Amino acid sequence: MKNNKHFINRTILVSVFLLALVIALFWPMSKYIEAPGSADDLSSFVKISKHPDKNKGSFMITYVRISKARPITMALAKLKPDYYSIESEEAVTGGQTGKTYEKVQNFYMQSAINQAIATAYKAANKQVSRKYLGIYVLNISKNSNFRSKLSVGDTVTRVNKQHFSSAYGFQKYIRKQKVNQKMTISFTHNGHSQQATGKLIDIAKGTPGIGITLTDNIKVHTKIPIKVNPGDIGGPSGGLMFSLQIYSQLTGKNIRHGQKIAGTGTINPDGSVGEIGGIDKKIIAAHKAGAKIFFAPYLKPSKEVLKYEPNHLTNYEQAKKTAKKYAPGMKVVPVQTFKDALDYLEK
Repeated sequence: MKNNKHFINRTILVSVFLLALVIALFWPMSKYIEAPGSADDLSSFVKISKHPDKNKGSFMITYVRISKARPITMALAKLKPDYYSIESEEAVTGGQTGKTYEKVQNFYMQSAINQAIATAYKAANKQVSRKYLGIYVLNISKNSNFRSKLSVGDTVTRVNKQHFSSAYGFQKYIRKQKVNQKMTISFTHNGHSQQATGKLIDIAKGTPGIGITLTDNIKVHTKIPIKVNPGDIGGPSGGLMFSLQIYSQLTGKNIRHGQKIAGTGTINPDGSVGEIGGIDKKIIAAHKAGAKIFFAPYLKPSKEVLKYEPNHLTNYEQAKKTAKKYAPGMKVVPVQTFKDALDYLEK
């Protein structure tokens, strides 16, 4: 009888322990954990007709690993706050659903690739042209009269039958209208042309607007065929490194000199490099992959930024600070433009 009671008590204890372990490992929480991801060789992503990557070394794209927090990962993040960071769902997804967030990140990546192609081909003196497709919808405000008519991922092609060559032209036209004025927009949804009519809303102190977050949807065309497949990586931060990889393949120049070179930063139409988030995590990922050089965006903070953020760190400063602690021996190079990175490599 005593043996049976002992067996039952032990079974209950084991069951409770296993349940607690399962909860600690798998119970999803409302927060997200950002951690160092990996650094991948870009030559496996970029294929250019008759222009293989024959030179030694590699250009690497780095990314941050984002996952739903679990009790055990929350505990780890609190133990190593400078290695892991705890973020709110709003900060990570902007309040978007998983599918919508993924769609936006994929668009950012495709935009980054298109801009990288344009930048690299132009620098290599190869033929490239841009085709403006319209205005890509990134987000729709809750009070927009088009909320039930538009979807994230749609491309607005015309407004009141007028076509624009940039998102700026579209915004300028809308600003000249009046709040509550009816507006008919033409757009593509999953490849099909559609129209929707609704009233403009007050988006800020009497300023009329549709109530969408938008950006330009541009496609590039090249004489030398190129295919870039980023896999599951999303976001715009790979622009600079894609530009360098494409340029090195197009020209055949040995600008890596056999080294593993990582980096991050968006690439803009004028060739400037924009700052990104999570650069501290990317430094760690690059170090683990063996990179000895890391290109970090440097944007000089304005007086206004320093006024409200006296301890503000630029991407470059944060990267250098992280490298000193987690990546000894890594050379962090500040860049403001694609040309800065290219000059550093060529010289």
